Amino acid sequence: MAPIDTIHKEIPDESLRRIIEARHHNPFEVLGRHGSGDRVRILVFLPWASRVCIEGTDVSLERIPGTDLFAWQGQAAEVPDRYQLTWTDESGALHTAFDPYCFPPQLKDFDLHLFGEGTHWHAYRFLGAHVHRADGVTGVVFAVWAPNAERVSVVGDFNRWDGRVHPMRNRGATGVWELFIPGLEPGALYKFEIRSRSGAVMLKTDPYGNRFQLRPDTACIITADTPYRWQDQQWIEARDQHDWQHAPLSVYEVHLSSWQRDENGGYLNYRELAHRLAAHVRGLGFTHVELLPITEHPFDASWGYQTTGYYAPTSRFGTPDDFRYFVDHLHQNGIGIILDWVPAHFPRDEHALARFDGTALYEHEDPRRGEHRDWGTLIFNYGRKEVKNFLLASAIYWLEEFHLDGLRVDAVASMLYLDYSREPGDWVPNQYGGRENLEAVEFLRHMNIVVHDQFPGALVIAEESTAWPQVSRPTWLGGLGFSMKWNMGWMHDTLAYLSKDPIHRHYHHDLLTFGLLYAFTENFVLPFSHDEVVHGKGSMLDKMPGDSWQKFASVRLLYSYMFTYPGKKLLFMGNEFAQGREWNDAAALDWYLLERPQHQGIQALVADLNRLYRENSALHDLDFEHAGFEWIDCHDASQSVLSYMRKSADGDIVIAILNFTPVPRTNYRVGLPRPGFYREIFNSDSEHYGGSNLGNGGGVGAEPVSWMNQEQSAALVLPPLGAVVLKWEG
Repeated sequence: MAPIDTIHKEIPDESLRRIIEARHHNPFEVLGRHGSGDRVRILVFLPWASRVCIEGTDVSLERIPGTDLFAWQGQAAEVPDRYQLTWTDESGALHTAFDPYCFPPQLKDFDLHLFGEGTHWHAYRFLGAHVHRADGVTGVVFAVWAPNAERVSVVGDFNRWDGRVHPMRNRGATGVWELFIPGLEPGALYKFEIRSRSGAVMLKTDPYGNRFQLRPDTACIITADTPYRWQDQQWIEARDQHDWQHAPLSVYEVHLSSWQRDENGGYLNYRELAHRLAAHVRGLGFTHVELLPITEHPFDASWGYQTTGYYAPTSRFGTPDDFRYFVDHLHQNGIGIILDWVPAHFPRDEHALARFDGTALYEHEDPRRGEHRDWGTLIFNYGRKEVKNFLLASAIYWLEEFHLDGLRVDAVASMLYLDYSREPGDWVPNQYGGRENLEAVEFLRHMNIVVHDQFPGALVIAEESTAWPQVSRPTWLGGLGFSMKWNMGWMHDTLAYLSKDPIHRHYHHDLLTFGLLYAFTENFVLPFSHDEVVHGKGSMLDKMPGDSWQKFASVRLLYSYMFTYPGKKLLFMGNEFAQGREWNDAAALDWYLLERPQHQGIQALVADLNRLYRENSALHDLDFEHAGFEWIDCHDASQSVLSYMRKSADGDIVIAILNFTPVPRTNYRVGLPRPGFYREIFNSDSEHYGGSNLGNGGGVGAEPVSWMNQEQSAALVLPPLGAVVLKWEG
């Protein structure tokens, strides 16, 4: 062996010092096996070792005095290219492992190229932490994008969280750092330690991490690559061919941690939730479940909307495979799953994306573009290709790896407008002087194109609250390309109307009729979501005026109106049995209310409305087309009555008549389009639902009396605060 002091002749002191101080941007230049011809040098950094050898040889490494560096020089034939180190630590324990610094780069140049272009649909397959086999050796390869860092290290419970031990390889202009650590196994905890160019040292979670510790702990957990055995092939194949625009779509919106809890008030596992939720949703007849974000998040009260793990189901309810089981079980029970997904903003938590490499990497540096004042969060920089790739790959990840059936994209309006919720002078115009966020628009269009192309039948639904045109129209027609959009205007107008005392409603009749002026400009979802039953807004029941009977009757009328109005349906959990108080995210719903007849009646009504909606094509076939709706009378403000027709392409007709006052109306004549018998197929005032049972004895026959621009008509009984639905039977 050559004298150890010759190391200094080959490696400058400054390079060694930067390794010791964990400042070296490319440790592979110094550490590992180096040489030419038949002479090699091996240099390793092992801060807890007292003695270091190369396994299977007679080679012992010598400590460089005053450091934790160990070196050897000699004949190349004496050590293999991929060698194992054996060392004894300060406690006398013996360790053996392959040296990470004797392995070549593991990431493919093609992957790095696509990522740099912003077009790598599966960036999560090479970024993050992945069980990997290199040159016959199994371990974990880590990769992270941090272009402005001076040094990045992998730290974890396998190296005492010491950033000096496993500094990563810099892949040049790509901004990506990588390191293969042999011998690591699933279950190990890890983070990235990043040293910024200003010298600040930060501990960051993996942006592409697949599993995290339960909050308040924040480390990532290495996951196994054992594939889950899906049993939902029949569902996926049917979804690919599903004509969702002309089919019933009724969504049950759920916040998993406050839907149900165990007997001790603790969280249920994804697998327990799967069985309970599937039974409940099937019994009520909903077609889909929409989950408030289960992407990992540190703060319970954010409901998941302040995401830190864009590639990880929250560990509150179990492992990623537990969540796959959840999806699989619901699919096998005929229930689709939509995930609330949040590409609009992210929290400031220091352990996550904020100033990730010491600079505004995922966000904008200028707070006029990079901060949401209202929410205290940061805005993604959609102009940076790698950031767009991060979000695009996240969308694909949930649809591909977890078989989800769609994404509901949160806060789209905040993405579209540069001046969203900002005072004059507190925003920066686009290159043309406008308020539109052109980079966000381009991202949304591209994301929708890719998702709809790669996942036929999958839905991408926008929560968008402005009049931005063509949100749910194809990109080739100038639209944003979403499948559907929440109809926030209809929701606000409807709840504003129903909250008024019935004696005053005739002054506000236009709140019910105005929505039809724009009802077919988009593919609309009618949402009574979590946002309407929290923060002092009261429960659906609390919004209604009058005594207890009138409140329950008004809720029944409200739901009847929604299920007969054009558009797909969404109802937040608890609304299906008239939760008595507004939603509390920290406790389970008040399921004990189902012991009371009035609440049982609301749940029975919701189940029957879902069945009515599914079984009558007139109520869903042309939800997004003018041909599916026709007013019979929208002008009876004096009596606060609406009547309209819903129609299907095959000629099915359903008539809805709604009385928004507590006054029963007898001999109320309604125009009808055809002669014959009209069966009463639904009555919200049925005693089965807790009503007064006032109705039309099973149906009415049309009379040849012209009325309301219809050639036929019939005199009806309209129950108080009630809805009657008739179906033409010829």
